[in-house]
Amino acid sequence: MELFVYVFAALFSVINPLGAVPIFVGLTQDDTLKERQRISFWTAINVFIILVISFFIGQYVLDFFGIKIEALRIAGGFIIVNSGFSLLNRRFSKGRGVHKEIEADAQKRNDIALTPLAIPMLAGPGSISFLIAMYQDLKTLPEQAIAVGAMAAVALTIFIIMRSAHYLSRILGASGIVAISRIIGFIIIAIGVQYIISAVVVILEGINWK
Repeated sequence: MELFVYVFAALFSVINPLGAVPIFVGLTQDDTLKERQRISFWTAINVFIILVISFFIGQYVLDFFGIKIEALRIAGGFIIVNSGFSLLNRRFSKGRGVHKEIEADAQKRNDIALTPLAIPMLAGPGSISFLIAMYQDLKTLPEQAIAVGAMAAVALTIFIIMRSAHYLSRILGASGIVAISRIIGFIIIAIGVQYIISAVVVILEGINWK
């Protein structure tokens, strides 16, 4: 249970679907309720698939390119910290890789569930690097199954939030979403710093100081 809560909380903080609410509302403002529900559903499914693939296959990609897990932790830590600062500074779109050109192109797409909603807006480099690094710490099948369950729970939460995005936007307002995202941003920064510190400690312990 502790592992499930940890993975869910960390993933939810890094992905921060609440911070994506204004972008989702902007991209789907002309769609019907049924279409918004369909987009929300497939966005959650796509995010879940991306997270699971990253978790199980990411290590083999690192091995292919000869990248050590400590390097990934440091790089991922910096990405996560940058995402946290983006939330603190209210640069949601820029921090998620959604620029004006991408947003304009998304308005013309028939289906935006995969891009830009699922990737890079939700399942971005931060969550992907987090899962690849976590895979190294979860050696047994039960632990990995719990992690996948936490990913499914995050995907379900994303579906609920995206489906209620227009309602949440009216209830919370821009100031409410900013306040929540700033709190989450602070947590994200702490997660990123912890990843960098843990990688540096492992590197220092492996150095022969004699």
